[in-house]
Amino acid sequence: MGQCGITSSKTVLVFLNLIFWAAAGILCYVGAYVFITYDDYDHFFEDVYTLIPAVIIIAVGTLLFIIGLIGCCATIRESRCGLATFVIILLLVFITEVVVVVLGYIYRAKVEDEVDHSIRKVYNGYNGTNPDAASRAIDYVQRQLRCCGIHNYSDWENTVWFKQTKNNSVPLSCCKAALSNCTGSLTHPMDLYSEGCEALVVKKLQEIMMYVIWAALAFAAIQLLGMLCACIVLCRRSRDPAYELLITGGTYA
Repeated sequence: MGQCGITSSKTVLVFLNLIFWAAAGILCYVGAYVFITYDDYDHFFEDVYTLIPAVIIIAVGTLLFIIGLIGCCATIRESRCGLATFVIILLLVFITEVVVVVLGYIYRAKVEDEVDHSIRKVYNGYNGTNPDAASRAIDYVQRQLRCCGIHNYSDWENTVWFKQTKNNSVPLSCCKAALSNCTGSLTHPMDLYSEGCEALVVKKLQEIMMYVIWAALAFAAIQLLGMLCACIVLCRRSRDPAYELLITGGTYA
């Protein structure tokens, strides 16, 4: 019965190491997705420290690939030193992912304040006739999120661009995608997106932060199982004289 248990632990451990390799790719993808999305919304979000969870999760993904390699070798050869190293590194990564979750929640709570602080300045700096980075960011967000203005399209009336153009219209990015003849005129408000962008930008950024949090939690749980299996193998290997190697030719180092 005990031998069956330890063999099961070793089998699960080998399987988990393969999952670690897949997890490494997924975590790096999640981190890269955060960076790419942040680049689209960076004008609405000035605190670059919000990217810390994404940086950490990419580093963890890279480390997980190495951990999977160490774990596979240590499990197949059943090296006590290798398994002990595997458990220690997993523990450190587990603690790091807990930190990522905590930071994710902290910065997720700050998103609304950050966006509220910067969005008015970005809209006031809009220059539709000679688009700069901020102008392109506004047009991109309004098209992608299907919104117009900060709270609604009437917010454009208070911008410098609106007062300079004097044509009683908003940017064409406010026009509903299904309408080809929309000119952005405020005399035809039904042609414009009615929802403001601030709430949607906040929602989008908070969703991205939740991806990081859930990814960290999911793989932290997998790592916890990996540490448990490795500890079972180490403990039984030390106590059980009937311990058998997973493969012939393994070492007891």
